[in-house]
Amino acid sequence: MSAVYFNPPFSDETRRQHLYGGDIIVLPPTPTTLEFCEFAKGLIKEAFAPLDPETAQHHLPVEEYAELLGKLKPKFIHHPQSKQYIRGLFDAYGADPSDTYYEVPKLRSSTSDGYLTKGIAYAWHPHRDTWTAALPCQINWWIPVYELRSDNAMTFFPKYWDRPIKNTSSGYNYYKWNKEHRGKHVTQYIKEDPRPLPHASEPLDLEQELRVICPVGSVMLFSGAHLHASVPNTSGVTRFSFDFRTVNVDDIAAKRGAPNIDSQCEGHMLRDYLRATDLAHIPEQYMSLYDDGTEATGDLVYQPA
Repeated sequence: MSAVYFNPPFSDETRRQHLYGGDIIVLPPTPTTLEFCEFAKGLIKEAFAPLDPETAQHHLPVEEYAELLGKLKPKFIHHPQSKQYIRGLFDAYGADPSDTYYEVPKLRSSTSDGYLTKGIAYAWHPHRDTWTAALPCQINWWIPVYELRSDNAMTFFPKYWDRPIKNTSSGYNYYKWNKEHRGKHVTQYIKEDPRPLPHASEPLDLEQELRVICPVGSVMLFSGAHLHASVPNTSGVTRFSFDFRTVNVDDIAAKRGAPNIDSQCEGHMLRDYLRATDLAHIPEQYMSLYDDGTEATGDLVYQPA
């Protein structure tokens, strides 16, 4: 059974061990996270002006809405200020920036009442990130930009933390995904999404769920091995959040992390991560610990246009 900790007095090392054991940790807002949220809000408001971003979906054709997101999200991801804020988050929460590597932050949107749930605004079904090549030591940092509601948040299914699930991850190769599916035509997927994302292939008991409603600017930490999903949004407003993933170089070297109980995917994301201090990549010496011989099947690292 997973526990939820609110601002525990843990060191970063202890915190990671709790996360690898299935616990969820919520850290309170700091000046840095609140400023990061305001920065995100500024980009979001600029993209949807003069409309209110939370209700813009009620005033735009879905095709136009998807096009706006297709410009907004890459702008947030690759903005140099986003990287600066992440370094500030590590300092604020006690994660050593010289040992902590991160994947670029992603701006997420969850529209209401089934308006847009594919492609650029994908509504995630129950899944583990480990099904899509996340390492066992991956930690997710998730931050709400606007006020959360119970009917537009994320949800977890802790009963499956240590219970294997039959799934389709054996058909997923990260390098092929980079080459064939990542970033291509995603704004065109309005009604159907043909991308081969892994999913459960057996019925799941989803009645026992856990929704953590945290304030704007707070950080929810959880392992990429958790089964989690987007709550079907019935709030009437679009939920905006952003997240990024981290790995610790000592845990990479020691192959520490959450147990991998049911992932059968190929490849890994280790080459995507950047060190917070200087944006250096993880040293090549660690790749052989996780390479599986499929490295020539696609693109090792996604290169956006």
